[in-house]
Amino acid sequence: MGNRTVEVPPPETATPAPLLSDRLTAWARDQPPCEQVAVAALIEEDELLAREWVRGLLVAEHDDGTVSCDWLAFEARYTRAPGRTPADKAFLTLIVAVRFPRNVSLGNLERLDTRRLCIVLRALAKLAGSDTVAVGTRV
Repeated sequence: MGNRTVEVPPPETATPAPLLSDRLTAWARDQPPCEQVAVAALIEEDELLAREWVRGLLVAEHDDGTVSCDWLAFEARYTRAPGRTPADKAFLTLIVAVRFPRNVSLGNLERLDTRRLCIVLRALAKLAGSDTVAVGTRV
């Protein structure tokens, strides 16, 4: 039992996978403004993008590790997805309308809580080209 030196390999330093929000943001940079605003709103809302059914219907994963949003496929299926609430549907209807500018019922706003309402209002202001409109709670 002599003195033996045992070499301990250094711990592996795995690089964490980029967050989905970072990957979507990187992809959206090269997209039209309406795409950028819709993606930013979904990322800001955070809860829906964390749900498997939203990611499964909206986010396309590519072989090179990049992602993109397949809004056309999403739009065709999200209203029938299990696990969504009327508030989810209202928010997503408004965000899809940001992506594909069109007429939608403002009645959807009634179903939104204050947080989601602020996200939609900021998205609309940004879509209109304004980054100076303040949306939030007054103090």
